[in-house]
Amino acid sequence: MRPRWFVHGDIDGFFGLFIDNLLQLMVIAVLCKSVCGLPSELITSRILPGAAVSILIGNLFYAWQARQLMRKTGRDDVTALPYGINTPSLFAYVFLIMGPIYQETRNPTLVWQVGLFACLMSGLMETAGAFVGDWLRRHTPRAALLSALAGVAITFIAMGFIFQIFASPAIAILPMMMILITYASRTKLPLGLPGGLVAVLTGVALAWIFRAIGFPYFEPSTEPYALAIHPPVPVPGDLVALLTSPKGWQYMAVIFPMGLFNVIGSLQNLESAEAAGDRYETRPSLLANGIGSLAAALFGSTFPTTIYIGHPAWKAMGARAGYSILNGAVVTLLCLLGGITLVLKVIPLEATLGILLWIGIIITAQAFQEVPKSHALAVAFGLVPSLAAWALQLVETSLRKAGKSLFEVAPAFGNDLYIHGMIALNQGFLLSSMVLAAILAFVIEREFLKAAGWTATAAVLSMIGLIHAYDLTPLGIQNKFGVLAAPAFATMYGLTAALLVMLYFIGRSTNDSPPKQAIVD
Repeated sequence: MRPRWFVHGDIDGFFGLFIDNLLQLMVIAVLCKSVCGLPSELITSRILPGAAVSILIGNLFYAWQARQLMRKTGRDDVTALPYGINTPSLFAYVFLIMGPIYQETRNPTLVWQVGLFACLMSGLMETAGAFVGDWLRRHTPRAALLSALAGVAITFIAMGFIFQIFASPAIAILPMMMILITYASRTKLPLGLPGGLVAVLTGVALAWIFRAIGFPYFEPSTEPYALAIHPPVPVPGDLVALLTSPKGWQYMAVIFPMGLFNVIGSLQNLESAEAAGDRYETRPSLLANGIGSLAAALFGSTFPTTIYIGHPAWKAMGARAGYSILNGAVVTLLCLLGGITLVLKVIPLEATLGILLWIGIIITAQAFQEVPKSHALAVAFGLVPSLAAWALQLVETSLRKAGKSLFEVAPAFGNDLYIHGMIALNQGFLLSSMVLAAILAFVIEREFLKAAGWTATAAVLSMIGLIHAYDLTPLGIQNKFGVLAAPAFATMYGLTAALLVMLYFIGRSTNDSPPKQAIVD
């Protein structure tokens, strides 16, 4: 059998994947400027071309991989793995790394370089994950992984953008509801039109109609656009500069969990593809993912890539290999020609935010749905550090707008707001989310020795300052690394680990433990 590169279903698949990628690029262009203080020239000439390189590499590889599987199996219904910029990492890097660096230094070049470092580290983790990903997955409770990811999803992805949606109801509510209706009910629109595309076009139409009749709910971007080619340029010097600087390394408490989520998420998406009938080899699939992120960093993008969730949905559309090629080609052209600037002149970001809201709530829902019922407790517990981090961001933003600092106001909070507890939970919150959820998941199963291992890990992380440790200074919250960085937390976690070990031996002697169910899938 000679596999076909393109079939009719690839058109539907392309529109679905392209809308997802276009939204990511629009968000990058807006947030990198408004939150991270990056100049438009840097975004247009470095970040977006770098993103194009990474997306094109992955899309072409996964299309080729699908074609190879067609030849191997003799089937013509194989669908390429969907691929693009990692949404949770995008928001984690913007709000938890690049934004704070900008607030601290007001140095856009340093902000960008730290972002490159984060993307590079994520790419290295993804590449290593091709060799150790299965082992990591076997030894980490699913509740721990999904809870930390859900925490980012419900706070930094969903909440911020639903505020923006409800602030612009005339152009954002209807597209949001259309996305929720079509995605949640899996309703097929006439002519097989993608629900996301129709929702976005509806928002665009509303925005321009209201503007035409005198209600300018949408203000097009005033950024000048001139047709020009922005070729990707390698930036090894900027990467090397951060490898020897503490500015990047201090954010490993954010980078490490996000890289781990990317590896595990990609493994789960490979399983999802296999369940839909397309069995791809793990190692080359994950290696391509890692190489894509490394290429992104090398060519100036601060955002890693990933295998997307939803392979069965693209397969159901009839997409095969061609949709991946089309997406890579169109996204590359858009980025290299500076087309995102033009898109922001036509498409209001509010019209697209329903897709991000859907991503946020579906990730959160899956964290509860994809674990044993009893582990919902662990998932809920793991959300707490993320909620604290988000609350602290609101507090700091409010104070900054009022011309105050947290150092100045903290004593006045008193017992009305336990601000120091909020800060402690914020420090390394993704790691503490994983650890706390893992501890409770193993405790629920009365796997006390494993729970003790995770609690001892929390003690070590506290001791060296990766979680809970901080100094509150006039310049803001400063990370605190070193020996005994958070001694009270380290001591209490250590005592808890000893207690759990004691319970383990008591349980062995009385032999009263109930039958265990597998909690690491």
